[in-house]
Parts: sequence; C-alpha cells; structure tokens
Amino acid sequence: MKESILFWPVRLEGDTLYILDETKIPGKVAYLKVRDYLQAIDAVVSMKTRAFGQFLTVCYAFILETQKSRDRTKEELMGILKKVAEAFNNSRPTFPFAEVTGMVLGIAQKVYGSPAFPGNFIRAMEGMLKGIRQQRHDRASRAAGLLKDGDSVLTHCHVSGEMSLIGEFCRRDAKKVKFFATETRPYFQGARLTAWELKRDGFDVTLIPDNAVAKVMAEGNINCVIVGSDRSAKNGDFANKIGTYQIALLAKHFGIPFYVLVQPSDKLKSGADIPIEIRDDDEILAYDGKRLAPKGCAAYYPGFDVVSNELVTKHIAINAN
Repeated sequence: MKESILFWPVRLEGDTLYILDETKIPGKVAYLKVRDYLQAIDAVVSMKTRAFGQFLTVCYAFILETQKSRDRTKEELMGILKKVAEAFNNSRPTFPFAEVTGMVLGIAQKVYGSPAFPGNFIRAMEGMLKGIRQQRHDRASRAAGLLKDGDSVLTHCHVSGEMSLIGEFCRRDAKKVKFFATETRPYFQGARLTAWELKRDGFDVTLIPDNAVAKVMAEGNINCVIVGSDRSAKNGDFANKIGTYQIALLAKHFGIPFYVLVQPSDKLKSGADIPIEIRDDDEILAYDGKRLAPKGCAAYYPGFDVVSNELVTKHIAINAN
C-alpha cells in the first residue's frame, strides 16, 4: 500500500539520522542530518518533527547511540541508554516520552545478558519498528472500513501520513471519500502538512479555517471526524492538538461520529492526569519571523487539549487484536 513520505518521516543511514523537517513543508522537502541524541532532542523541541515523528526520533536515536558505542562495555552502553532516556523524558511534557523510553530500556534489559548485546538490541529495536509499521497499516485499514462511498471526513492537525493511508485503503475498495482539513493554527499543520499530503496523493481535500467547523457541520458537509492523539488515558480520554476538544463537542451536538486513532495506555487514569504543554508566547504573537500582534500583547498557547471518552464514538487502537 502506498505510503506518504510523512508516514515514516525518520530514517537511519549509517551513523546519521535523517529527520524530515516538517516546518519546511510545503515549500520544500528537506531532511535534518542528526548525528547524536542531543540534536535529535532539539529537532523535537523545535517542532521540526512531531506526532509519530517524535516516536521514531526517540527509537532511532537509541539505535544511533548504540551504533556509536559498540566498543563500550555492556555496563557503559546501558548507562548511555539511560542517559538518552532521561534527556528525552525531560524534553516535552505532553508527549509520553517516558512510556516510549521505558519500552526501549525494557527491550535493552531483555537482551542485556546476551554476549552480543549491542547487535541484539539493534535487531530487537528494528523488529519492534517493523511491527509498528504493520500495526499502523492495520489501523488505517480498520479506519477506512468505517467509511462509506461518498463520505466526507473532517480532520484536525496531522496524523503522520495515516490519513492519506486511510484514503488509499478506501481507493482499494473503490470508495471515493473527501477530506476537510482545518488549518490548525498557529503552526498550520493542517494546511502545510495534511492538505499538502492529501492533495499530493491525489485526494479531494478542502482546507477550512479552524473557526469554520461549526458552519461546515451545520451545512451537512461532514459525515465523520477522524483525529489522531498525542496521549491517552486508561479511561479513554485523550489529548490532541489544541482545538480538538471543541471539534468533539460540535460533533456530539450535530450527531456526527467522532473517531480517534490512539495508542492505548494505562499509565494515566484519566485526561485530568495528562500534562498540557504551554508553548512560548512568540508562537502565537509571530509567524515565520513576522510579528502578528502589537508589542506588549500577552499570549496563551496550550499546545494540546483533552477530549473526554464520552465524546468519542470509537477508539481505533494501534494494537487492537
């Protein structure tokens, strides 16, 4: 099945990690050349990569540092891996880095006793990533199965190539679907990434302002909503890009199915336990180096909001049986 370049935006070649710079799209397709975990963390914090790209950046950064440390003792290498984990865990609050790094360190512990620890760890990580790739394909297929021929799907922000893959599965089944993408301020991921990706892959996509969702729904133009998630809780609550909550409320009001692509987690009891990252004021007050607001104006930019389980029609999980 055809994948968008945003579906797997990070790759490791030799001792260099290539990370798709999502801030350059749609102007150009460019990759950051990252040679250590500190540069990888900088790509995450500066929003050069986000969503699933962050997960891949973490995983490949561990593989990269392992490759660079093959001549170290097992004890020294494990110390390096723990140092990398701590650094990622302290980088951004909302994304569940501790869950990801905890999983990676768990893989390392399983193969720690082997005589070829570095090589076995790398192979185990590569196997895990291969499995996740297939799981994302399976999830996109199940999401596509919820759509009917002629449906229009509203999405908010960007789900790292998976919306395009959902469209590809619909194509396979001879179902024509349309997409409505919100612009997703202030980084405009919906405009720069989602709309660009869907149009590039030949799908019918309409871009709307974030504040036009109610009108578009009231006009009967939307059959369902599909969004991604950055973090989920045991009770089904989840966090996604700021603005998702109000879309969920509107979908409930208009009786429109609201689907979310999730990575289930039992680390947090409810959405109230999800830490919300407050981004820098300048990300609201300026864009692309240009001032948008008067000097002295304050700004408030919570990067995410939480949607309660009661507003969700169906959770489409990456590891469902």
